[in-house]
Amino acid sequence: MVAAVESMAWTGQVPWHGEGVEVDGTLTPHEMMVAAGLDWSVDKRPLYTLARPVSEYEKDADGNIILDEVMEHPDRFSIMRDSDNTILGTCSQDYQPIQNERIFDFFQKFAKHANISMETAGSLRGGKDIFGLAKLNDSFELPGGDEINGFVLFRQPHQPGYAMSIRDTEVRVVCSNTLQLALKQTATAEFRMSHRTAFDDIREEEALKTMGAVYERRAEFKEAAEFLSKTKAKDGQVLEFISNLYQPKLLEDHKPEDGPLRDALNNTAKTVFEALVTSPGAEAKSAKGTWWGAVNAVTFVEDHQRTGENRVYNSMFGNASAAKTKAFNLALEYAKAA
Repeated sequence: MVAAVESMAWTGQVPWHGEGVEVDGTLTPHEMMVAAGLDWSVDKRPLYTLARPVSEYEKDADGNIILDEVMEHPDRFSIMRDSDNTILGTCSQDYQPIQNERIFDFFQKFAKHANISMETAGSLRGGKDIFGLAKLNDSFELPGGDEINGFVLFRQPHQPGYAMSIRDTEVRVVCSNTLQLALKQTATAEFRMSHRTAFDDIREEEALKTMGAVYERRAEFKEAAEFLSKTKAKDGQVLEFISNLYQPKLLEDHKPEDGPLRDALNNTAKTVFEALVTSPGAEAKSAKGTWWGAVNAVTFVEDHQRTGENRVYNSMFGNASAAKTKAFNLALEYAKAA
């Protein structure tokens, strides 16, 4: 299982990790759910344990305990996938499972209001995370034809301790770099909900209202991206920017007599610096020698150069996602100070 993708369906551009099956671009969200192999349910089932010390139980010829008496745990349950009895996690009494079908039904309604179309849906980490990407029909271009597409990303984790979330994200077409941003926006286009609350009609209405701000937020992102693409970035500033992201202590400790700052960068930081000129789209007018190019050097490395089976998950929801958000906002600070 490459990149922790359990199952997936997509339309449009081939995903960078190459996983999943291609489907027709006219599928509804519900049809996409089925095509992606997500038409299964979860159940909260009681947990049981031994009713007396292990030493008091008889064992069979293979050394397995013969369970002649068990007791139910008063406040622990297993989250189970009904189709194959996969254990996705354990939870307490107040955990409220949210079914895949419920989320895709919500997107079916949202698609009618917001002019979006499902492009990707899948299961990560053995069913612990269900996600979907719906494309906004509202792309724009930066100087030199650098196209940026907007999406709505939802995440439904079947693992206690993680919230269900729906938010906007941006994709740079030339290299499939993704950005999920935390700008100081006037419009809030993110919905989060704990599994201690049921995703009922009231919460669905709240989500629809929140996501109604997605186009307003896109306008703010476009303004910020255009600003970065027109603001020149000197090599020395970019080196400092990369160090701030990956080796902040290096900037505190490094002295001129220690030699060039670039020579002191760790492997990841050096890879980002090299990506300034080697990554797809690096020669575009919008990116060459600009702060937009600096941001995309980071996003390219975080999305495409990282290794490990969880890299798709990390790109959208984990450490890589946080690093990309931090890079965008830090680049804005540098550009404004230029």
